[in-house]
Amino acid sequence: MLSPVLRSELSALEPEYTDADVISTVEFSQSGEFLATGDKGGRVVIFQREPQGEYNVYSTFQSHEPEFDCLKSLEIEEKINKIRWLPQINSTHFLLTTNDKTIKLWKVSERDKRPEGYNLKDEEGRMKDISRITSLQVPVLRPMDLLVEASPRRVFSNAHAYHINSISINSDCETYLSADDLRINLWNLNITDRSFNIVDLKPENMEDLSEVITVAEFHPHHCHLLAFSSSAGATRLCDMRSRALCDRPAKLFEESVDPAHRSFFSEITSSVSDVKFSHSGRYLLTRDYLTAKVWDINMENKPVEIYQVQDYLRSKLCALYESDCIFDKFECAWNGTDSVIMTGAYNNFFRMFDRASRRDVTLEASREVCKRRAVLRPRRVCVGKKRRENDISVDSLDFRKKILHTAWHPTDNIIAIAASNNLYIFQDRHGPGHHGGHQLEQDKPLQLQDTTRQ
Repeated sequence: MLSPVLRSELSALEPEYTDADVISTVEFSQSGEFLATGDKGGRVVIFQREPQGEYNVYSTFQSHEPEFDCLKSLEIEEKINKIRWLPQINSTHFLLTTNDKTIKLWKVSERDKRPEGYNLKDEEGRMKDISRITSLQVPVLRPMDLLVEASPRRVFSNAHAYHINSISINSDCETYLSADDLRINLWNLNITDRSFNIVDLKPENMEDLSEVITVAEFHPHHCHLLAFSSSAGATRLCDMRSRALCDRPAKLFEESVDPAHRSFFSEITSSVSDVKFSHSGRYLLTRDYLTAKVWDINMENKPVEIYQVQDYLRSKLCALYESDCIFDKFECAWNGTDSVIMTGAYNNFFRMFDRASRRDVTLEASREVCKRRAVLRPRRVCVGKKRRENDISVDSLDFRKKILHTAWHPTDNIIAIAASNNLYIFQDRHGPGHHGGHQLEQDKPLQLQDTTRQ
């Protein structure tokens, strides 16, 4: 369980920022030693966990540049939509990054020695005059300051007609999937010029289109299973062993809307913005606009758990529709033991739900409250007029401040929260590796230690 007392290890980037500085994805590596963020400017920043527990900048590189599609007369943004780490085999790290159209495989490696004594080059790398070389020498390696290099190894492009919304590494460590609005493609990590289309929702007549793919993910253990969700509120589990084209799902997870509560906004709010397999592979966590649901993959008829994330917004749906906020896509995450789930909300709030006790807590990630040695108390959104201390009225919520991207360390109680251009890392006060039986409490303060990097 995640203890109610957390420590903010990092709040990154300056208060004044441009749109290019806004963080668009957050992802821990499989070991949790590294944390990668991508932003709308096409940059990737990798943080490494130090022995004392803090995450410090390890490497920064430009992953994507703005492009222009001459055939369609469309600008392709450099924004990083997703980052996925490959399992680490040796000291070198590999990760996939994608914008709307192009996926890149990056190699991140360290170098602390440099070769000296080349026969055909001088110390500055210029070619020598071969006619003046009178003897041969053996190059030697000399120590140098540690240098972290990021180099693109492969580029996977020209396979999607629509914007790529998700990528997922398969458990076989040889293939991965990429999904856009209507299709899901299967790639081999070593082959860049072709992929296999495994899901195709495009109708013959586009006027018959009823839903689009919003997110797709491979099962963590079974390489033949994948799940994808749609704007219609359905999540499909597909088995690649049954058919080459997974147009008929093995299982369909969909909760019907009560006709008595159906409204103009029901179809929009039921769109699934994120889906995550539990670490065990037994459950699926889906997030729509108002709720988070946990599904048992062996039971299709209804979710086993439903969590009201921001039900208090039902009276605000008309205003949220007019401002386009109703189309925001919130992500969700499991903790390392699948006992707690986390997802974001407005006003820089993020919520955690304890599955065993059914208790929940609302916390705020902002510079105003994340000061050194400050006390962060759980927040509560109040619909009525009666309010307690630290409560906030639903009419006072700032919808420009939103927590869309979150990530949970794979084993330890460490979470990463992206709020516009700020990255917040919270760590359990009991330290790394602690998995005690602490419950989420509503009334205990959160003590924060903030190390802001300008």
